[in-house]
Order: sequence, then structure tokens, then C-alpha cells
Amino acid sequence: MSIVTKSIVNADAEARYLSPGELDRIKGFVTSGEKRLRIAETLTGARERIVKQAGDQLFQKRPDVVSPGGNAYGEEMTATCLRDMDYYLRLVTYGVVSGDVTPIEEIGIVGVKEMYKSLGTPIDAVVEGVRAMKSVATSLLAGDDAAEAAAYFDYVIGAMS
Repeated sequence: MSIVTKSIVNADAEARYLSPGELDRIKGFVTSGEKRLRIAETLTGARERIVKQAGDQLFQKRPDVVSPGGNAYGEEMTATCLRDMDYYLRLVTYGVVSGDVTPIEEIGIVGVKEMYKSLGTPIDAVVEGVRAMKSVATSLLAGDDAAEAAAYFDYVIGAMS
């Protein structure tokens, strides 16, 4: 839920107008909108590159994942692994655009550890893949933009760890 929606819901629940502090936070959110959209556009435009490079890094660091018996062994399972990485990158862009982790949490993090555990997927390898995507993605961004995006990758990493 964005800062705008949260502020309105909270004020309405208390049958009051938005406070000066809430209006200032909304102003900051609106002012940072161009930056958040720029970051999301960069990540979206480079998504194939980010996922491929991060996947290569993951498979080099964790050859057990792509070896016989590994969860990403074989062309189909490797594609499934890369698809999942793309999914987490997409969730990061949702967080960046909304300026909030709620979309990440509600759409894709709740229950993820249990799901991977039931599938026999090593969660530490998934986390390593997200770390690799963070590294590739932030290398494509400058200063504050990289830090902003990194925070959402870190949220995903923390939620899975």
C-alpha cells in the first residue's frame, strides 16, 4: 500500500483530514516519483540481462544447483530457475514504483520459504540468486538510484533468509 493510500485509510478510519505530517510525506512521495519510475524503467529494460548475468553467477557459485540431482539440472529446470529469478526482479520493480514493500510481501514473499522447502529447493540458493540480481542491477544504476533499488532487493533477501 502506498504512502498515499495508507495516509488516506488512516485519516478516514479516524474521521479526520490528513495531517500536515501526512501531507509532507505524500509530497515527498510525489516528488520522488520520477526517480522511482526511472529506476523501474532501467530494471525492466535490462531484465533479461540482469537475470542472465545473475543466473550465470549463481550457477558458477553453486554448481550443485545445475548438476545432476540439483534443482536446476537440465534445460527445463534451469529455465524454471531463471523464471523464478525474473519473478523476484519484477516484484522489486513493484516495490520501487510504489515506494513500499507491501506489493513484494503480498504478491510474492508470504509463504515462499515453505513452498521452496516443500519442493526441496535450497532457499539459500534462491537467496544467492537474488543477491546476484541485486549486484547486476545496482551496477546499472547510479548512486541514490542504486541504493533505492538495493533496499528492495535486501527486503526480498531478508524475507527469504
